[in-house]
Amino acid sequence: MSRTRVRRVVIAVLALSLGSGTAVAEPATAASPTAAPYCYEEPSNPTANIADLKSAFRSANWMQTLQAMYKRRWPSGEALAIAQSRDKYWDQFVQKGSFEAFAESMMVAIHEETHMWDLDPARTRWNTHTAAWVNATRQDLAVPLHDGFARKEILPLIKDRYSDSMDGIYLRDRTQGEYHLQGVLAELNAGLTGLPAATVVQEYIKGVGASNARDIAATNLRYLLLYLRVAKDRHPDYWAKIKNEPKLRDLVLTQFLRTAYWLEKSAPYGGKLGGPNADRITATNYAPENISILEEFTGRRVRTDAQKNCTAS
Repeated sequence: MSRTRVRRVVIAVLALSLGSGTAVAEPATAASPTAAPYCYEEPSNPTANIADLKSAFRSANWMQTLQAMYKRRWPSGEALAIAQSRDKYWDQFVQKGSFEAFAESMMVAIHEETHMWDLDPARTRWNTHTAAWVNATRQDLAVPLHDGFARKEILPLIKDRYSDSMDGIYLRDRTQGEYHLQGVLAELNAGLTGLPAATVVQEYIKGVGASNARDIAATNLRYLLLYLRVAKDRHPDYWAKIKNEPKLRDLVLTQFLRTAYWLEKSAPYGGKLGGPNADRITATNYAPENISILEEFTGRRVRTDAQKNCTAS
């Protein structure tokens, strides 16, 4: 079974099996109109020496290698790996034939294990509230969703073919196209862990296993922005509900800034971590109508200069 097929099956099973979650997080404040300027950042050191880990790598020690590798280069990856170390699905996503194949497979593996953490029924109740592993020091819980509408409704707003391959999976597919805001947020959050997972080990990536990491992040941010536009224009009652949820507003703002942060960090490796459409999609995400809906929803102005990972006020 291909990694893409495994991924879709696992997500579908999780979506059908989710139960009630727990509400334990305190309300976030980054999206408050009175909050101080906010920049998304997280620790990473992509030049940390891991030559010893490569030399010692064996198929039997892949989990220890994973944790040690990210401890040095991206602590959020180490923390997620520890949190998910007992998950039985890891083996479906990790390549163990060589260190290079292992490093390359981390984009998919970390992406999928983010889904496993986020969509665990202890944390997420499908279409009611969601969870998001943001980084080692921030995990959002009990973020209200109020159901929503089918994400395929955003298709008429996509006037280009930059994200066409993913549109076919997530928007035009008979099952996936019916997913609501839950699906939009889950894919974006997983994309925003898969991208740094590959970025910090880019020198070992030789094939195609992580070649769309930047595209995934840019495209799923596109979906979120368009979803908000459709919500306001076609579902005003729903728009009013979600706009009145501080946790959701904060998560949306953070994910926008976080996408900018990791797209910039990964830009020097765009040739192996994404295609030219990643930058083209990103440009459309900064179109006035998309920035306008983001700022209206979150109550914060965002920077569109060299510090795109920050709010302006």
